[in-house]
Amino acid sequence: MNEQPTTGTDGGPLAGLRVIDVATLFAGPLAATQLGDFGAEVIKVEHPRRPDGARGHGPSKDGVGLWYATIGRNKESITLDLSSPEGAAVLRRLVVDADVLVENFRPGTLERWGLAPADLLELNPGLVVARVTAFGQTGPYAPRPGFGSLAEAMSGFAAVTGEEGGPPTLPPFGLADGIASLATAFAVLAALRGRDRTGRGQVVDLAILEPILAMLGGQLTIYDQLGLVQERHGNRSVNNAPRNCYRTADDNWVAVSTSSQSIAERVMRLVGRPEPIDEPWFATGAGRAAHADELDEAVGSWIAARTTAEVLEAFTAAQAAVAPIYDVRGIVADPQVQARGTILTVPDPVLGPLQMQNVLFRLSETPGSVRWTARPHGADTDAVLSRAGYGPAEVAALREQGVV
Repeated sequence: MNEQPTTGTDGGPLAGLRVIDVATLFAGPLAATQLGDFGAEVIKVEHPRRPDGARGHGPSKDGVGLWYATIGRNKESITLDLSSPEGAAVLRRLVVDADVLVENFRPGTLERWGLAPADLLELNPGLVVARVTAFGQTGPYAPRPGFGSLAEAMSGFAAVTGEEGGPPTLPPFGLADGIASLATAFAVLAALRGRDRTGRGQVVDLAILEPILAMLGGQLTIYDQLGLVQERHGNRSVNNAPRNCYRTADDNWVAVSTSSQSIAERVMRLVGRPEPIDEPWFATGAGRAAHADELDEAVGSWIAARTTAEVLEAFTAAQAAVAPIYDVRGIVADPQVQARGTILTVPDPVLGPLQMQNVLFRLSETPGSVRWTARPHGADTDAVLSRAGYGPAEVAALREQGVV
């Protein structure tokens, strides 16, 4: 179970890049996972007695956290008590040969442990230190604890999500963390590109609040210029119509989107209600959104009289935009998902064949890959420290002291 992974990096585009992941729950570790998916060597550092909380997040099987099997993939796992002087000394030695350090402790924590980014950059001037926190390293909220849910609340996402007249709605998964992880991976690569030009590393200060705010479209600028505040409209859009979720005759749901004028016209012709197309208001998305009741009635009644298969076939033939609303069962069975290899089966030493999401995108020359699932807590401590120059007696002494 604790044998070293042997599949290598498969020549991914980030092969040769060494990343130290000392972050927990969830944005920082996910960013390191994305780097590892494309060939980076990722060393996951956890406390010897308090593993990353993601290991116990959600259901488990045979003692293995199923969510963490994905978050921890393509990483070696070591244990290290960074709060102890001895543990901090070990990290400093590891940092000397690293390219990236990802952390998400509250601002000031690394400094308190003698691991301030400025000091780490003195040891390794080319290091990129990615600091991922709820509110960033500056400002009055910087010291506060926080998770992605707070970013989803404060960014404006929850305020516009939910049914009209109903309460604000948070997503049922770590949306802000996921968006922040992509932003962190992008920031790391941008900093590394900067290093290519200057020879110097730098510090990435990423607040989980900010990437999800950036994804919310023109709301801020519209408010600035027009004083308009977007309200909750359920599955409708304030920018176009018909756009909604509609129930089929066999009690399934489909989503219809008409972001472009031509698609909106095709939908109305398909459902046998072409009359609105000639109305002046139909010529703009905002005009159609103002008549959403009328358009939804036309589309919804047509869909309600047909099975899901009939709806999908008719919309596809008309080149109109539609998709079934899936739960996980539909996702894994979908022929497009299967054809793309969007879901992989990866061997796990405890669980056996294990399905998980594939890498985020396809590269034609240097593709990413999932080489192994999450390693057991601390499984690679001896091997990683050995590569850093620690002898067996030194590692045994650190273990005796509770440092690893």
